[in-house]
Amino acid sequence: MKTFQCILILFASLTTFSQNTVPDNLWLGDAEFENKIKGANGFEDANGIIVIEFYADFNKANCFKEWAQLDAPYYRVNVAFTPIAAKKYRVRMAPTIILFKDGSKEKVFKAGLDLLLPTNLKEINEAIADLKKSAAFE
Repeated sequence: MKTFQCILILFASLTTFSQNTVPDNLWLGDAEFENKIKGANGFEDANGIIVIEFYADFNKANCFKEWAQLDAPYYRVNVAFTPIAAKKYRVRMAPTIILFKDGSKEKVFKAGLDLLLPTNLKEINEAIADLKKSAAFE
């Protein structure tokens, strides 16, 4: 019995660690989602660009791991706990990354049927740079 308990504790700690690679303050639920993408606090990004990753526990192996290197604020939402946002933005696969500018959906990167995200850090940062350039002319 003691061996089983040790294995269970080890498994639980590994699962928790893998989900917590993104700090708790970067996880959003439906309650704060709309305010965050609209820049309700006004201090996060002068260009109003926010990166949201729709994540699913069943596909955590394919989540976006380079989030700390993005050129815009990043947040992650678990599709199991954000059904309103997932439905509103038609998220059908996870991971899906959406770039928002001032609350409007601007660019979407979504996993295919293979559940792999067909993009990388460079491509996402280039899309962010394009949005920042377009903001300069508004």
